[in-house]
Amino acid sequence: MAASYAVLKAIHVGAVALSGAGFFARGLGMLAGARWVHGRLARVAPHLVDTTLLVSAVALAWTLRVSPLTDAWLAAKLIGLLAYVGLGLVALRFGRTRAVRATAWAGALLAFAYIVSVALTKDPRGWMAG
Repeated sequence: MAASYAVLKAIHVGAVALSGAGFFARGLGMLAGARWVHGRLARVAPHLVDTTLLVSAVALAWTLRVSPLTDAWLAAKLIGLLAYVGLGLVALRFGRTRAVRATAWAGALLAFAYIVSVALTKDPRGWMAG
């Protein structure tokens, strides 16, 4: 079990890093008006990375026997994820003005940082706990 946990965790952490870096880059590109943001790779790669992220998260939760119904830190991560996704959609798709998109992008990055802090501390308060 220890080996499979280590592999799952490595996949999950790698997917987190790729997802965050990709979102950061797409946001910068969008704000700069870069054409590559609308290209095939920029549209497809996030779905592949985020699917890997989700599958590895569920597998880790199953392996560790944790649930958002009983573990507050995991529930907090899911709530943070909903905020991240919602703000990300406004930032990259639905924001009508550049200012709205930039504000939503910054908010999504803060939500991402919160999710990471909760994951590292296993506390719903994240880095504020310590």
